Amino acid sequence: MRALVSGGSSGIGASASVRLAEAALARGAHPMIAVCGHEPNGSQDQVVRGIQSIGGTAIALAGDLGDPDVPSQLVEAAAAEFGGLDALVANAGIASPGAICDLSLEDWDGMFSVNLRGAWLLAKASYPHLRESRGAACFTSSMSGQLPHAGSGAYSPSKAALTMLAQTLALEWAPDGIRVNVVSPGMTHTRMTENMYADPQIKKAREDIIPLARIGDPIDIANVIEFLVGPLSGYVTGQDICVDGGFTKSILSHIPGRPSSKS
Repeated sequence: MRALVSGGSSGIGASASVRLAEAALARGAHPMIAVCGHEPNGSQDQVVRGIQSIGGTAIALAGDLGDPDVPSQLVEAAAAEFGGLDALVANAGIASPGAICDLSLEDWDGMFSVNLRGAWLLAKASYPHLRESRGAACFTSSMSGQLPHAGSGAYSPSKAALTMLAQTLALEWAPDGIRVNVVSPGMTHTRMTENMYADPQIKKAREDIIPLARIGDPIDIANVIEFLVGPLSGYVTGQDICVDGGFTKSILSHIPGRPSSKS
């Protein structure tokens, strides 16, 4: 398994990097993981060491996906080191809350440059390598890309567009044997959300509206990512799997006029 994971320094990306390595080793394969982050840091190095400690190969790559030159540089560096790629995990993303009409042009463009354009450019650069290996790609979107959420700024629109990008690629790349899927996390405890969930009242209020009654952990999302780029999902492409403890379906079930299981 030769994989590139963007946003791999922490949270979902870090968990996915390690999970891919663990699963490959369990199958008797040698994992080679490129852990990509915005900039070199101790967290990124820790993920690399963790993969190396269990017998895998890992390298740290860094660059700002908002820079249009960076995605192809990351892909080519990983492919040169590993002799190709079997999987792309386009996980990097940024969020900045705000009302849509309060956003500046820079706010809007900045969000889309990382969340959408960066993922698109990673996919473009990865395509010849994935075609050669008949590999797979997984894009990390969000339940906020499925349900509108007031005050999310450009985040929800960018994630909705990311999902459509991935599903379009799934159709275009299927003749080449490349599978493309999406994972849409729900409320998950990551570095981006840790300050919010440090407040026990906020955490409890969120847990109370999730059918499984808990906030997600990065490993919950990483397990689905590993499935979607691994051999067990060989006949799965173009799907968007929402990993949210049942929250989205719970919201939909309470829409006025929608038939319920009791009707």
